[in-house]
Amino acid sequence: MNNNQSEVNVKLTNQKVQFNGVSKTNPDHPIIFDYLPPLGDGRGYKGLELLLMGFAGCVSTTIVYLLRKMGRNVSGFRMNAIGINRTQPLSLQRIDFEAILESSDASELDLQNTILQAEKISPVWITLKKVLRLVQNPEL
Repeated sequence: MNNNQSEVNVKLTNQKVQFNGVSKTNPDHPIIFDYLPPLGDGRGYKGLELLLMGFAGCVSTTIVYLLRKMGRNVSGFRMNAIGINRTQPLSLQRIDFEAILESSDASELDLQNTILQAEKISPVWITLKKVLRLVQNPEL
């Protein structure tokens, strides 16, 4: 595997739709995903939860990195992300999030500015915007 690709493998682990997933870069840390009954057993993350977690983790990493690059002290950071679902077809309609920063020297304005920058450089955020643009304009 080269640096220009990401690779994951999923394997069905039961008689419904539970899967075990691993990445090539982290094969010793599998995740379990599943779906709600009756299709699944509900004993794992749903796909949209994993997508939302990927978004929250990537954006949080970007924000913390940018704040530290500005010389700000980051003693703690949390993000609460909520995916607003659309039912037909089942998908995320929107993502709302709240960023909670613990810092002795970063201001609210610092956090707001880093969120605006994160939208432009966070790989998952960029990807989601590209996918949305393609869905809305398939000729692109």
